[in-house]
Formats: sequence, structure tokens, C-alpha cells
Amino acid sequence: MLIEALSLQLGYNATLVTIGAGLLGAAAGAVGTFLFLGKRALVSDAVSHATLPGIALAFLAMVALGGDGRALPGLLLGAAVSAGAGLLCISWLTARTRLAEDAAIGAVLSVFFGAGVVLLTVIQTLGAGRQAGLETFLLGATAGMLRADALVIAVGGGLILVSALVLRRPMLMVAFDPGYATAQGMNVRQIELAMMALAMAITVVGLKIVGLILIVALLIIPPAAARFWTDRAGGVIALAGLIGAVSGYGGAAISATAPGLPTGPVIVLLAAGLFALSFLVAPRRGVLAVGLRRRKVRP
Repeated sequence: MLIEALSLQLGYNATLVTIGAGLLGAAAGAVGTFLFLGKRALVSDAVSHATLPGIALAFLAMVALGGDGRALPGLLLGAAVSAGAGLLCISWLTARTRLAEDAAIGAVLSVFFGAGVVLLTVIQTLGAGRQAGLETFLLGATAGMLRADALVIAVGGGLILVSALVLRRPMLMVAFDPGYATAQGMNVRQIELAMMALAMAITVVGLKIVGLILIVALLIIPPAAARFWTDRAGGVIALAGLIGAVSGYGGAAISATAPGLPTGPVIVLLAAGLFALSFLVAPRRGVLAVGLRRRKVRP
């Protein structure tokens, strides 16, 4: 069964979901590299948690308009608006108050997530079955995903990956040295906003597969693992994209063979396994290689 899933023989829907998860993982690994190198990993966590009230409000709005509230494009639009509002709050608090960025992130993360939980509680009081499916946005699930939903995720992941590759040079320069980027005539603020927008896009597109709680892991674990293998920024981006793609593709395939397993945790556990492998056996920075070098230099 697993071989069939990995070789894309479980039907059109499962194939589309698996490919979409692979593209999403590749995009998350590439985009996460800029956050990782720029020491801004916590921003992705705030963005992911800030999507919850938007999902709930979009559901309520669609129900009020006569729909069933579960149309994925509408839910993702609500998540994007909410995540954007969260980013603006972080930016405003950092620029206009004495709060450090990590404190602003913690405040926004907790307030938005708390508001989302309250709204989900309200939704549970509606007609029977109307809230069904919203819990999948917490941990991710692909069981029962519609073909149109899978197509949205696949196309979205591919577009984000292309955007990250096109913007890689200015974003790398800003991640490493914003002062030098400013001296070169770059608009650092706009480039940072583009970086955050890509992180937000990954978060929104990946909600259905990975879930808002775990999407941060798919953004950060692949570049952290890739860093063990190379010192070159381009190499880290490529390897992080590959690790993310393998994690997304393999995790979705495994989940397809065991529908009771949430897709997000499986993808993250696979990424964590690749991180552990990199941590142990990477030729220059791995624990085993470092231990062997130390033994050679001892008298």
C-alpha cells in the first residue's frame, strides 16, 4: 500500500494531494531558509496562529450568506486576511512601542489564537455538523479532501516556490546584512515585507495539509537540517527545499495509507527524522564527523 502511495497509484485525488504536499514542502523549505538565516523563525509561528480567527470568521460569514461555510478558498482568504492583520500588529508594536520583536510576536500570537479559540467555541453552538472539518486546520488532514482543494494547494505551493527562487538574491542579502543591502540601494522594508508575505502564503496554503500549529516546523526544520550539510546559502536553500519536498511528499503518502493519522504530524515527524539524520551523519557538522575529528587531534 505504501509503495503504491509513493508511486502515485492510489488515484487522481491522492496523487494530486501527494504532489501538492511535495511542492508545499519544497516551497516551505526554501522560504524558511530566509527566516532561519535572518533569525526570524518566531515570525512564522505568530503568522500561523494568527490565521485561526480568520478561518472562524470566514466560516461564519459564508454561513450567514447561505453557504455551508466549508469552501476552502473562502476559508483560506479569511486566514490570509487575519494573518496579514497579525503581521501588521507585530510591525506596529515593534515600530511604535518599546516592545522587542519577540515580545510583540508573543503578544500577537496569544491574542489572535485566543480569539480564534473563542470563535470556534461559538461555531460549535451552531446547527449540528456545521463546524465539521474546521478542526483539520489545527493539525492538518487530507482524508476526504476535494479535488479542487488539492489543486489549490498544489498550484499555490508551486507559485510560492517560483516566487522564492525569483526573489532569493535580495532576500538573502537582507537576511544576512540589512545594512549592506541598504547601502546597495535596496528597499529593505519592502524586501522584508515580501519575505513575510511568502511565509504567510506558505502558512495559508499549508493549513489544510499541515495545520496551523505545525506549519512552523515545515518552515524551520528543513533549513536547520540543511545547514549541517553546507555553508553556502544557495546550497542551504536547495537542500532545505529538497528536505521539505521529501517530508511533504512522503508524509502525505504515508497518511494516505492510514487515513486515521493526521497528515501534519506525519509530515513533521518525517522532517524531524531527516533533521536527526543530518545532525548525526553530515560530513562536516554532524556529531559523528565532529567526534572523529576530535579523536584525531588528541595526543
